[in-house]
Amino acid sequence: MIRVVLVDDQELVRAGFRLVLRSQPDIELVGEAADGAAAIEVLRATEADVVLMDARMPRMGGVEATGLIRAGATAATPKVLILTTFDLDEYAFAAIRAGASGFLLKDVPPGDLFSAIRSVHSGDAVVAPSTTRRLLERFAVHLPDDTPRREAHGLTAREREVLLHVARGLSNTEIAERLRLAEATVKTHLNRILAKLDLRGRAQAVVYAYESGLVTPDRPVD
Repeated sequence: MIRVVLVDDQELVRAGFRLVLRSQPDIELVGEAADGAAAIEVLRATEADVVLMDARMPRMGGVEATGLIRAGATAATPKVLILTTFDLDEYAFAAIRAGASGFLLKDVPPGDLFSAIRSVHSGDAVVAPSTTRRLLERFAVHLPDDTPRREAHGLTAREREVLLHVARGLSNTEIAERLRLAEATVKTHLNRILAKLDLRGRAQAVVYAYESGLVTPDRPVD
């Protein structure tokens, strides 16, 4: 069972998600909260695998809550999937930088919701890679000019190549086909990239590629 905690300040939104989540035999809704602070309290008393977190809430929003949840993350720390109303949501981008695993639009079809939850639980991508790239490219133009740039020190030429394709939005299967590698080899390269750069997932790797200057909205990957 995948244990899910739902966090949103709108009762009607929670009711809708609650209804569809309970239709799945492998997903269990174990807790709900109306803001980030309440979510922290729920997670202290409840074991969870995935948190569906609204980006904007009163008292404590999704960004701050995500940072607190994912600080010092271990294998047992729940993954965070950010719920957004609009494609362009700087709060959601900031939450990715704080450790969230990805984006999910609130009007997502039920099938995509279930797939995203299962993907997050297994540590894979949480939305269609093309959607992640499109959102991040739009968010990147809103980053402050003084956003610190991090250099991709320690990566091999192949690892940098894999990172560029991840930033482009390609899946492991697509990268393997593009580079003529086994999919397992691509996954190994990605795991090494995450370890070397101290990143907490594929979504943060994409953000890193933008923040390091490897990819920019006006200079995308070919």
